[in-house]
Amino acid sequence: MDKLPEIAGVLAQIDDPGLLERFFREIFTPKEVRDISSRWELVKLLERGVTQREIARTLGLSLCKITRGARELKRNDSALRRVIRRRAGEGG
Repeated sequence: MDKLPEIAGVLAQIDDPGLLERFFREIFTPKEVRDISSRWELVKLLERGVTQREIARTLGLSLCKITRGARELKRNDSALRRVIRRRAGEGG
């Protein structure tokens, strides 16, 4: 039962970052929030050109997890790369 398209549609309609953050903190466990946060940080670092080994040391993540993020960023149709670059274009 894949409800991801429904969830994505609902989230796309939320224009209040505070509400969205509270939603995430209510639906995810504290560990899941930490995991999502570290994955977000690792793709930002990869996009900036930080090496995988440095990211592993800095964030305490496995190279396997980092390699997955790097592979996603390299895909021609990478939504992850589009989102990271869109955010960077907004000054973030």
